Amino acid sequence: MEAVVPQQKPKRKWRKRVLWSLGILIFLLLSILIVANVFLSRSLPETKGEIWLSGLLQPVTVVRDSSGVPHIKAENNHDLYLAQGYIQAQDRLFQMDLSRRQASGRLSEVIGEKTVKNDKYFRTLGLRRAAESSYAEYTSEGKEALDVFAKGVNLYIDELKENGKWPVEFTLLGYEPEPWTPVDSLTIGKYMAYDLGGNWEDQAFRQYLLQTFSKEKAYDLFPNYPEDAPYIISKDELDIEKSFAGAVIPYEFNGSNNWVVSGKKTDSGQPILADDPHLGLATPSVWYQMHLEAPTVNVSGVIFAGIPGIILGHNEKAAWGVTNTGPDVQDLYIEKRNPANENEFAYKDDWEKADIMNEPIKVKDGKTLDYKVTVTRHGPVVSEFAGKSGKDTVLALRWTALDPSAELEAVLNMNKAKDWKEFEKALLKFETPAQNFVFASVDGTIAYKANGKIPIRKKGDSMLPVPGWTDEYEWIGYIPFDELPKTINPESGFISTANNKVISDDYPYHISNNWAQPYRQMRIQEFLHANKKLTTEDMQSLQMDQLNLQAKEFVPQFLEVLKGSSGKQEDQAIRILKKWNNIDSIDAAAPMIFNVWMKKIGEVLLMDEIPEETLNLFNGRRSAIDELLRRALDGKPGPWIEEAGGLEQVLAKSLQQTLKDLEKSQGNDIADWEWGDYHQVRFNHPLSSVVPLNHLFNSDGGIPVGGSSVTVQAAAFLDDGTVNHGGSWRFVIDLSDMNQGYHLVGPGQSGNVKSKWYHDQLDDWTDGTYHKTVLDHPKGDKLIINP
Repeated sequence: MEAVVPQQKPKRKWRKRVLWSLGILIFLLLSILIVANVFLSRSLPETKGEIWLSGLLQPVTVVRDSSGVPHIKAENNHDLYLAQGYIQAQDRLFQMDLSRRQASGRLSEVIGEKTVKNDKYFRTLGLRRAAESSYAEYTSEGKEALDVFAKGVNLYIDELKENGKWPVEFTLLGYEPEPWTPVDSLTIGKYMAYDLGGNWEDQAFRQYLLQTFSKEKAYDLFPNYPEDAPYIISKDELDIEKSFAGAVIPYEFNGSNNWVVSGKKTDSGQPILADDPHLGLATPSVWYQMHLEAPTVNVSGVIFAGIPGIILGHNEKAAWGVTNTGPDVQDLYIEKRNPANENEFAYKDDWEKADIMNEPIKVKDGKTLDYKVTVTRHGPVVSEFAGKSGKDTVLALRWTALDPSAELEAVLNMNKAKDWKEFEKALLKFETPAQNFVFASVDGTIAYKANGKIPIRKKGDSMLPVPGWTDEYEWIGYIPFDELPKTINPESGFISTANNKVISDDYPYHISNNWAQPYRQMRIQEFLHANKKLTTEDMQSLQMDQLNLQAKEFVPQFLEVLKGSSGKQEDQAIRILKKWNNIDSIDAAAPMIFNVWMKKIGEVLLMDEIPEETLNLFNGRRSAIDELLRRALDGKPGPWIEEAGGLEQVLAKSLQQTLKDLEKSQGNDIADWEWGDYHQVRFNHPLSSVVPLNHLFNSDGGIPVGGSSVTVQAAAFLDDGTVNHGGSWRFVIDLSDMNQGYHLVGPGQSGNVKSKWYHDQLDDWTDGTYHKTVLDHPKGDKLIINP
């Protein structure tokens, strides 16, 4: 009898092969992850030990505290600013390079064809040309700071060229940054003036209104009726819609909150100052926090990456903060072109030759574009960057920021100011952008000044474009420095600003036609009036305040108008709004309904009649819609509301659209909706729009956040609910202890995705958890930089 040999089942072999394959795949994936982690981590900067840098005169100490804030201590100013340039580049080199490229109109060199229109726009504005002409305005001390700061940046760039450990963004885009120059820093400074100081868009939009609609309908969207009839060109002379297609428009009212309280209203008996500038929220933050110490200066606060000094913060004797004044510092001039010579324009019965600037635009993987900018006596022709848009008429931009100026010199002088007299003297050179400065010093002084160059016009009030062929509308000077609005130690015991109207109409000079909605300022003043014995904790709480005074004003009136409306969803929404406490908290449905409803009202009124790109020029849209609603609620509806069917129809239609749109993402049951499910902050990286880089550079998903565009805790949002604008830096200091200040820099200090300080302040930003930064004996990683 033959023995039966058992055979191995084929199934077992198959299982082994699968297990081996899975094992190999897991091994490969782990290997890739390890290699990727090593690759990403290699550009992390040295934060402890010793390094050597050429150009230093004496050793410099850099301590990075637990929040990643570098505390730089040098024996002289030369070494201080050289080390500042080097340290900034360690954490933010890609951001710095991208910022100078954006402002200079050179993104297409590294991005490609899709940024050509962006580059044309910034080449036309000429921020870099203005920066180049500004360098001569600096003193030898200012030039020294700019020069050695640039040298510090270049020492880090040279180091990277030698070791090849580039931040991953440079590797992904396939380029290396050029050497840094002082003009690069000045260009970034000019860009912030662009981001904070514009009104030409509103002039262009009002011109469009007058050319497109009846006078009554056009004026219905004006901030106020003009006192004298404006100059109106015919409909066919200039195509506003085509002229500014693709223009890069700053966020409407890139504003802020700040306030300062005197010692008579604080628990410590000394002033308390608070500041939270509202800018775009992104990774990395627009702000970089630092502490700089040398024999002549000891200052802590924030600066834009790529610039020396500290622009906002405190030293051992004083503290200061800013909000945007928002004055009319731009005018569009209507220029008549010579039909026989396109480079000549009419002026006082003659043809005047314009300057033609060659601005060739290099395009990655493409041809260099031959681009020219025409500059008239009033400034660059901005209406043709998108192509020829008129027959014989163009618009040129006159703007204070295009003049030579020395703001960064002012910053360096502010850093050393011991009292209001020295600080105000430093402000002499802070010409653009015009800002609302609040100030406090250890001698008990609190003060405010709306500072900057604000033009005085021979005729006109900056409401509309004006003729450029006559001298009737020229600027004849600027509001004298000593006559700019200011107050020192007011009887109320506090000063607050939130981009609101600066001063009464009795003021002899024109400042602005547009102001931010008043709700943030109303809430701040309400709180400060009602409270005494204030502390830093109270100030932090106020910066995170979510009470919506716009809702308090409009919701009861809206619901009264909609008494007779019907519809199951609408009725449920109305019941929820009736019970609402007007707080934009993340766990309530009412904030979502109201805030999206307010957006929809504007869309219902305007979007069917005004093209979207032209509507983007309407910077005063929110305030204008508020005024349309107030007048209608007062029984005086204007043509926009009347032609839309009346107030009840507008409110009913916009509410229906609101609920219909939200139902798609939030579900059918309104009772289950929560503001935080929709209203979320993401702090997106500039390269995260490219999938799958969003998984590398951005946090996983959004973080629910309260507040809205009209609350003190500012959190403006896009149509999909993404919060993209708000308190980019929050700061509070009690002057009873100048050694310490309380800060928040969302989402963190570092631009390196592998740094522990990359997104470590994300949750802190949403929760309002501040970190303390000290002047004396900071603790953390210590780096000695030797000459």
